[in-house]
Amino acid sequence: MTAAPRLVVVGNPENRRVAFFRDAVRAAGLPEARVVPWLDVVRGTARFGAGEAVRLDSPGEHPEVDRLLRGVADPTRVEGSGRWYARFTAAVSGLAAEAAAAGAVLLDDPADLAMLFDKRLTHGLLRTAGVPVPDSPTSGPAAPAVTGWDDVRALMARDGLRRVFVKLAHGSSASGVLAVETAGTGRVQATTSVERGPDGALFNSLWVRRYTSEAEVGAIVDALAPDGLHVERWLPKAAQGGRSADLRVVVIGGRATHALVRTSRSPLTNLHLGGARGDLDAARTAVAAAGSRWADALGVCERAAAAFPGTRCVGVDLLPSTGWRRFAVGEVNAFGDLLPGLTGLPGSGAEGLDTYAAQVASLTEAHRTTRTAHTARTTRTTTGTPRS
Repeated sequence: MTAAPRLVVVGNPENRRVAFFRDAVRAAGLPEARVVPWLDVVRGTARFGAGEAVRLDSPGEHPEVDRLLRGVADPTRVEGSGRWYARFTAAVSGLAAEAAAAGAVLLDDPADLAMLFDKRLTHGLLRTAGVPVPDSPTSGPAAPAVTGWDDVRALMARDGLRRVFVKLAHGSSASGVLAVETAGTGRVQATTSVERGPDGALFNSLWVRRYTSEAEVGAIVDALAPDGLHVERWLPKAAQGGRSADLRVVVIGGRATHALVRTSRSPLTNLHLGGARGDLDAARTAVAAAGSRWADALGVCERAAAAFPGTRCVGVDLLPSTGWRRFAVGEVNAFGDLLPGLTGLPGSGAEGLDTYAAQVASLTEAHRTTRTAHTARTTRTTTGTPRS
């Protein structure tokens, strides 16, 4: 029997993401996963070996890696996501070339990652694939550039939008996201985690706040615009316990395996911004009561993941409409699997497994399937060849 490939994880060695993955590899009885630091990748000194299978994890939560990618000294600053994207995608391309030259296999497609970390391209791709997404005047490669608040206002007026999300095209973890509402001339408010300093500098905060002056909202959008902006319709979402609700669904190997309800008193449901885990059973009951099928909701997520065939695991932000009747995809996250303690959905094949253990199981199963198919082809060829 052919041994499983030697697993390598590219990550920040001290980060819990790396620890969770290595624990899952160990628990599966596989050889210890080797860690290649993102710092080595960014500096161009990462090396790989023949036969290694290389999994990429998030480069986040490391001040020096963040400084090298974003070019800002203060990790709490919002600006620099455009620079981060250019340097991150270049680093991944270099990593892929190094791995290929060494005979290693990269488990994450660099082209997919370049799409996933651009919300405009992701929305355009999903729309083309028939996956429901919020209306957006900035999705797709031919969409107009947004150079500031005046452009946002013009696009909203053109498309009749009174409530939109304005997002950094390359942002993550709700960094630089504004939930903007307008009502008539001059009446504007935005809910966001962006904190604007006295000098106009922008900072990420753990506190969600509201700006009610169009001048303030416009100044924030103008400061964010050089990094690239994505604008999308703000869809009214379902509620649970009087709180706004959405779902994070993890898709591994094409199958929805884990789901988490996120609830919040604000439009931003991210758990680190005061969001809370909701009741998944109650959500499934609400979906059924609305005359919809839970399997169809998961199917939307699987179709979204299928748009990125070279990426084995994604986290899909699924937006249920008011009343839990319909669903749209808000975002697809390349590193959306950090859901500690959450085990697999019934019937998913990942029952009893967390997201990391499920990924390891998927990788080893894919390896066994590939080897079995290869052996079968070899056997057919051998037995079908006339002897001399």
